Amino acid sequence: MTDAKLYSPVKLGALTFDHRVIMAPLTRMRSSQPGNVPNELMATYYGQRASKGGLIVSEATQVSQQGQGYPATPGIHSDEQVAGWRKITDAVHAKGGLIVLQLWHVGRTSHSSFQPDGGLPVAPSAIAPKGKAFTAQFQQVPFETPRALETDEIPGIVEAFRKGAENAKAAGFDGVEVHSANGYLLDQFLQDGSNTRSDRYGGSIENRARLTLEVTDAAISVWGAERVGIRLSPYGTFGDMHDSDPVALFGHVIGELSKRKLAYLHLIEPRSSEAGGGDGSNDNAPDASALFRDKFDGKLISAGGFTRESAEQAVETGTADAVAFGRIFIANPDLPERLRKAAPLNAYDRATFYGGGEAGYTDYPTLEEAKKSAA
Repeated sequence: MTDAKLYSPVKLGALTFDHRVIMAPLTRMRSSQPGNVPNELMATYYGQRASKGGLIVSEATQVSQQGQGYPATPGIHSDEQVAGWRKITDAVHAKGGLIVLQLWHVGRTSHSSFQPDGGLPVAPSAIAPKGKAFTAQFQQVPFETPRALETDEIPGIVEAFRKGAENAKAAGFDGVEVHSANGYLLDQFLQDGSNTRSDRYGGSIENRARLTLEVTDAAISVWGAERVGIRLSPYGTFGDMHDSDPVALFGHVIGELSKRKLAYLHLIEPRSSEAGGGDGSNDNAPDASALFRDKFDGKLISAGGFTRESAEQAVETGTADAVAFGRIFIANPDLPERLRKAAPLNAYDRATFYGGGEAGYTDYPTLEEAKKSAA
C-alpha cells in the first residue's frame, strides 16, 4: 500500500475526486445498431470501472452523424442515444463515481459510408491524410480526399457540439470534455499540416485556434467552465498530423484556454501517438506536460504510456495533477485499487479492443475475483 499523492483527493473545477487515477477515453466500438446507441453491455463495462470518487472520461462520442468515423461508436445526437447513455451514467453513479462525456467530430478521418447521403467527409481543407479509414462495415480502406467546409457551415459544427453538450446533461453526465486531439476535426483546424484555409479559420495561429475556442465556449454556455475539460495532443502524429511550429501553436491555444478557467486541460504525451493503434512508445518525443504546464493556470491531466511509478512521479513533481490510463484500465476494472496496492495487473488483449461482445470487454477479473478463482 502506498500513500503517494496519486491516491489523494483533487478538485477539478466543480468536480471533487478521492484519487487522481482517471480512466481515459477509449474507443471500443460496441454500441447497438442501427443508431449507434449505448447499451446494457456498455453500462456493465463502465460500471465495472467506476470507483468511489473516481473520474471516467467516456469513449469519444460523435456529436452528429457527419462526425462519425468508426463503426459502432456511440453518438449523442438522438433521443435513443441519450437514453442509452443514461443507463451508463446511472451505473457509474451507483458506484460513487463521476463521468464526463467526450464530444467528438472526426472530420477528414471519416469515410463516405458514414456520411449522410454518402457524401465526402468534411475537413478544414481538401487534404487526405496518409493511412487507412474504417468503413461502416469494419473494412479498412485508403482515406478519401475530404471536402473543405464552407465558412458558413462552421457555425453548424459549433452548434452540433453545443447540442451534444446539452444532450450530455440530459443523459446524466457530470460534465463534458471537448476532443481537440488525435487528428480529428478540431485538431485538423489547429494544425497547418491539415489547415490551409484563407478565411477567418485559417492562416494565422489565432485563426486556426478559432474553432476549438468557439466549440469550448459553446460547451461552457451549457455547463459552465467548471464542468468543461479539453483534450489536446501537441506533437501527436496520429491521423497524419503535423504543424510547422507546435510550441507557438499549442502555447497560444493553451493560454487562451487558461483564460476560460476550465475544469481541466487533458494532454496526451507525444511518446504515445498511436491513439490505440499500437503499443509503440517514442521516448525521445517532447514532454508535452513539461513544455506547456506553465501556460495553463489550472488542473492538468496527463495521459500516454504511464506506469504506476511514472504516474506517481508526475503527480509528486507537479508535472500533472492527475493521470489518465487507457490500455491497462481496459484489462483492470479496479485499476485505482491495484495501483494503490502495487498489485499485479491483468494483461490486456489488443485483439478484442475494437468491436465484439463480452470477451476482452467485461470479462477481465478484479483483484478480488482473481484471488477467488485462484483459491
